[in-house]
Amino acid sequence: MKASTIAEREARGRAAREHSKRSSHRTVGELHRNPIELLKQSSEGRVEKLVPLRYGRMSVSPFTFFRGTAIIQAHDLSQIPDTRLTMPICGDGHLMNFGGFATPERQLVFDLNDFDEVAIGPFEWDLKRLTASLVVAARHMRLSRGTAEHLVMTAVTEYRDRMAQYAQCGALELWYDRITFDRMAETALTPERRRTVRRGMEKAASRTHENLLEKMAERDGDHWKIRDAPPALFHVLGANTLLAPEETEAIRDANWRKLLERMWGEYLKTMSHDRRELLSHFTVQDIVFKVVGVGSVGTRCMVVLSVDHMDKPLFLQIKEARPSVIAQHYKSPAIKHEGERVVRGQRVLQAASDIFLGWATGPLGRHFYFRQLRDMKLSANIELFDTDLLEGYAKLCGWIMARAHAKASGQAIELSAYIGRGDQFAEALTAYSTSYADQVERDYDAFLKACRSGELEARTDEDMAADFRV
Repeated sequence: MKASTIAEREARGRAAREHSKRSSHRTVGELHRNPIELLKQSSEGRVEKLVPLRYGRMSVSPFTFFRGTAIIQAHDLSQIPDTRLTMPICGDGHLMNFGGFATPERQLVFDLNDFDEVAIGPFEWDLKRLTASLVVAARHMRLSRGTAEHLVMTAVTEYRDRMAQYAQCGALELWYDRITFDRMAETALTPERRRTVRRGMEKAASRTHENLLEKMAERDGDHWKIRDAPPALFHVLGANTLLAPEETEAIRDANWRKLLERMWGEYLKTMSHDRRELLSHFTVQDIVFKVVGVGSVGTRCMVVLSVDHMDKPLFLQIKEARPSVIAQHYKSPAIKHEGERVVRGQRVLQAASDIFLGWATGPLGRHFYFRQLRDMKLSANIELFDTDLLEGYAKLCGWIMARAHAKASGQAIELSAYIGRGDQFAEALTAYSTSYADQVERDYDAFLKACRSGELEARTDEDMAADFRV
């Protein structure tokens, strides 16, 4: 089959404007839906006793509510026309799902770092999730409307400019492109800000498996045992378990070590030979349930502690992979294994991925994926940012998203041609984000009302932890 010329591909990108004008992206659409019903839908199948904690974490602010409601925005986006420029998208690219981490070569890079919702979808859905999050966060920080709009313009303009650059790149150039600290600091930060991020990097460098071992585990005879810290961390078959009796009985009857061995065998088949060889040097010591994030609370997530012959640790996270909210609201190809979807999506969108990524099927047919628990991870505490640092961060997020889309899709030429060189697309997304932030605040008010009336039960971490104190 003859490859399209660059001119033909540019024409294809511009043709997408015919059914989705750039100015049309300002609309939020007619939203006739009940946010509480969508929330309940997304809580189905989670660990029942943890759903109130999910709602408790979401109730802190409109921003934490937004983080936990990817399903609502995916539903809303499906109600308005899209560009049909589809590709693997992150699906939940809000500003807290970007961060720094170590590559296999131990170099700190900045990239997307959450792929639970990854799916095939229109590229602008990712941008609308990011830009809406910038406005919701700016309002939470009591910044002016002008500042919030400037953050969106900054992120989208950077996305536009980087995509124009990527449209000039060859396939290998794109594949090897990484946003390292030095590159990021040069373009997104002032010299004073670089010092702030440098301090964050030094802190990230200490976030190793060995550092984690001292905090989380203790010696129990000739084995290491992870300490319970409910509700955030508990042994599935222990006194502090929050799993339903039928689930703990199924695990007890099947014997958790045998269950883990079966999952482990399946997981190893998804790894390359050298990584299987590396994992063979480790012996499993303990496994616990870990409650993570905001939107993920109530999904099944385990932490496995293994050590090598020198007693050096490796912490792996085994996280439940549920159907993507994007796939629920946008016609995507059929998925055989949700864990495989997450891993493949992460590998194609990130510049460099965790070497321990893999997938397996767990008890009761649930799908899981494996990754390192934390390895030199650096995440932004945006509430401590001033407007300068927030602007630099918005710019960085726009750049990261452009790089991810360009690499994953191979459609940088089409995307750049669609967006064009002017500000029309950025201005439309600024208007959209402002209107959508208004909607998020209305939904948040409805959510708090449902919590107060008892329709939804919300509990804080402290409240739940008190249940376990003697």
